[in-house]
Amino acid sequence: MTKWDKHYAEAAAKHTRLFGDRPCEVTRQVLARSDFQARTALSLGDGDGRNGAWLAARGLAVTAIDISGVATDQARANDRAEGVSVNRLAADLETWHPAPEDAWDAVLMLYLHCESDVRLGALARAAQSVPAGGWVVVEGFARSGLGKPGLGPDNADLRYDLPELLAALPGFRAVEALEGRVHLDEGPRHQGEANIVRLLARRT
Repeated sequence: MTKWDKHYAEAAAKHTRLFGDRPCEVTRQVLARSDFQARTALSLGDGDGRNGAWLAARGLAVTAIDISGVATDQARANDRAEGVSVNRLAADLETWHPAPEDAWDAVLMLYLHCESDVRLGALARAAQSVPAGGWVVVEGFARSGLGKPGLGPDNADLRYDLPELLAALPGFRAVEALEGRVHLDEGPRHQGEANIVRLLARRT
């Protein structure tokens, strides 16, 4: 059992969802943009489904991937309860590759907590399936926030670095590329002040 299987199973035993049932705020913000016209999306590290289901409820055709089979099963149950359909895969992003025919208007990677080489490799491979004008949306705890008050993992390799993200996305133009402090209010584990990195980029 992966550590994430354990975390999600423990949350279910307490009749709670590990990260709550609301999407990341950046998901709402991106969908509200006048220039965001995506109809298909890929969510990397979708956990028990809070972001993927929210996008699907708003008409996007969503594919979602997570390493945890427990979380993926929970996400499917949550989808049924919410009346949405999401194509969900349980897969290790270290070895996952899009199929040649895969294409998404947007790829989202939101608070995916794994080693930076795995995270950046998966993002780069997913981005190859984004057409011209399509989007990559990334948000996570900033590496520069390590040791400072606030939320986020204690391991620097699990945190995000803006130059690394930009380097992983050749052929994309940054629309928003920022690092700063925000107050998160998105569920039990995302409550409080945090130093974050946010990147919205479009393929040229």
